[in-house]
Amino acid sequence: MTSNFVVVPQWQGSGSARAMRLVDGAESIRQQLPKAATHLVEAPLEAGDAEGTGILRYSSIRLVRERLQRQLSELEGTPIVVGGDCGVEYGAIEHAARSGRVVLLWADAHADLNSPESSPSGAFHGMVLRALIDDGIVDAADVLLLGVRDLDDAEAEFIDARSMRRVSADEVGNAVAERAAAAREAGHEPVLYAHVDLDVLDPAVFAGVGFPAPFGLDLSSLTQAVADARAALALAGAGLTEYAPAAVDAVTDDAESASDDDDALDASDDLSAILRIVAALSR
Repeated sequence: MTSNFVVVPQWQGSGSARAMRLVDGAESIRQQLPKAATHLVEAPLEAGDAEGTGILRYSSIRLVRERLQRQLSELEGTPIVVGGDCGVEYGAIEHAARSGRVVLLWADAHADLNSPESSPSGAFHGMVLRALIDDGIVDAADVLLLGVRDLDDAEAEFIDARSMRRVSADEVGNAVAERAAAAREAGHEPVLYAHVDLDVLDPAVFAGVGFPAPFGLDLSSLTQAVADARAALALAGAGLTEYAPAAVDAVTDDAESASDDDDALDASDDLSAILRIVAALSR
């Protein structure tokens, strides 16, 4: 099925000091995507207000979610949502859930399982998976945590309490097939959503993120895991989030020029890795 790319340069859900770089990252990815299949969802310029939710900048996050939902409802094919921060995944996964029971591959260094009460930062990108579970959009049993390794205590307790499954890259295909079979036995039609936060990769592999965590995946393991998941179950949607480049303005198509600038070289390498992930999600 044809993929459509939906670029959402939201930064308001991030707790990083580099949050505004997410706007640059989303734009640099957008420039690499096919124009005819790429759509932009504008994020507001203002930070936004918590609106009594305990979530920083919630009013802007809510507005982006509404805009994203409208855009997704107008598209055919499989949407690949490009953030921005991980908070954009709420609207994307909510949309996918309209097609069936979501088996969610969560490839991320962080579980994003805090609540407004437990969050140390109030940033929604650290709460989005918990919100999806608490709101009944995704069942905790249908979430496969890949590469998750940097947890707050409350998140670790939630994972244990809900018996959430952590998988290695080579277990992903079988794990997706098992969850899909369980959904069918329960009378549901399963669909796959693949979430990729770029900090799932080891910092030695990928530098342009706000919260790098050591001992991450290598690029080949990640793309193979995505391929295995897609072979096991039809993809209803995917997300690629949290690209916060150090110097996107320095990226150039001239390899000789780029080699003279360490920041340009790093950013160029990051985009090469991103395009390999995009290919695994959309081919």
